[in-house]
Amino acid sequence: MKLWSGRFNKSTSSLMDQFNNSITFDYILYKYDILGSIVHVKMLYEIGLVNNGEKNKIIDALGIIKNEIENDEFEFKIEDEDIHMAIEKELIKKIGNVGKKLHTARSRNDQIALDMKLYTKDKIIEIQNVIKVLLKTLIELSEENISTFMPGYTHLQGAQIITLGFYFQCYFQKFKRDYERFDDILDRVDVMPLGVGALAGVNYETDRFFIANKLGFKNITENALDTVSDRDYILEYLNAASIMFIHLSRFCEEIIIYSSQEYNFFKLDDAYSTGSSIMPQKKNPDVAELIRGKSGEVISNLFGFFTTMKGLPLAYNKDMQEDKKYLFGTTKVVLDSLEIFNNLIKSTKINKEVMKNACLNGYLQATDIADYLVKGGMEFREAHKIIGNMVSNLEKENKIFQDMTIEEFKKYSEIFEEDIIEYLKLENSVNMKKSYGSTSFDSVIKMIENSKKFTNEN
Repeated sequence: MKLWSGRFNKSTSSLMDQFNNSITFDYILYKYDILGSIVHVKMLYEIGLVNNGEKNKIIDALGIIKNEIENDEFEFKIEDEDIHMAIEKELIKKIGNVGKKLHTARSRNDQIALDMKLYTKDKIIEIQNVIKVLLKTLIELSEENISTFMPGYTHLQGAQIITLGFYFQCYFQKFKRDYERFDDILDRVDVMPLGVGALAGVNYETDRFFIANKLGFKNITENALDTVSDRDYILEYLNAASIMFIHLSRFCEEIIIYSSQEYNFFKLDDAYSTGSSIMPQKKNPDVAELIRGKSGEVISNLFGFFTTMKGLPLAYNKDMQEDKKYLFGTTKVVLDSLEIFNNLIKSTKINKEVMKNACLNGYLQATDIADYLVKGGMEFREAHKIIGNMVSNLEKENKIFQDMTIEEFKKYSEIFEEDIIEYLKLENSVNMKKSYGSTSFDSVIKMIENSKKFTNEN
């Protein structure tokens, strides 16, 4: 019989047990559930609802149950519904009626809210630690490639010359924001929900601050009705994970493109590539493709849970049981993907000469040459028109800027002087960028310094 079966005249059907249970996935919350129960019974002792012997008996039995679970000696049964009922039922089995006192002044509604917040706090910190490993890898790659030239793109068309160090620092900024987003969520997760009961509070003068202090929460929730109906923090967590996966997916897309034979900027390590069952020459970027693909799972979990929560009446509803599937699933994908992605980019080889040669094609210095004319006194729009005409003619002649003589430059404008030839060196094209946050060597060095400061402070 169920622990809540007092008002029922017959057992639930086996089909109902199968459909209703969450034990098949929420069992992973066991350590949080037991921890919460230990602190809860300590609080019950502090306010006189259990004596010292009862408290110790319950705590000792919970410790035994925890060891049994961790040693695969505990049998999780579908009919026990969830992790809370499974543990409490086993507790009563071990110590009898004393175990029945544990659930005084709490409900499964605030109990699961506590378990989920404890789990979410842990996983945010775990994810942040893995993001930090990735941030450090991006710093290393940036330092190694401060002066490695590569084409920068808009619309996937060659635009301007940048450096690979600048490129890696771009992704550092994106993942830094991801780290900060999780940090921001952590503040709202760090509010203790236990002790509010089912929805209205409990009929005892409980000490919720005692529980919060023992469990390491900064504060306690203010409204019982809000406490048991709140899953905002999970939506925020799933949203942060989805934004981060957009960054991962974009990065992976570029790795796939840049490692193709047509680009050949990157060479992926054999350990993170696969072959074809029929084409012997193939080396496929499966890791990058899988991470790009898993963004669909992460983003759909976000919108799936948004849809679940939309329109739910107060307070707790069984629909909210689905939060675990979304949260647990996303967490596993995030942690797995971040770890393997970090290994992928650390092991990738950079074809520097190929990237440098690519900078000479596509007329990526067109804006630089237009700015040369502007500095000589010409209006930018007029300079834009002249250089556009120059590019059109060079395309017809199958020539690049570096093929031009000073006499050819002067045909377009008398402003051009001999220094235009020196001006077109790649390092000059990059280092002429003076604005804060630009791709110049000095600017990237400053970015790296700031990036190191961020990782050291966090």
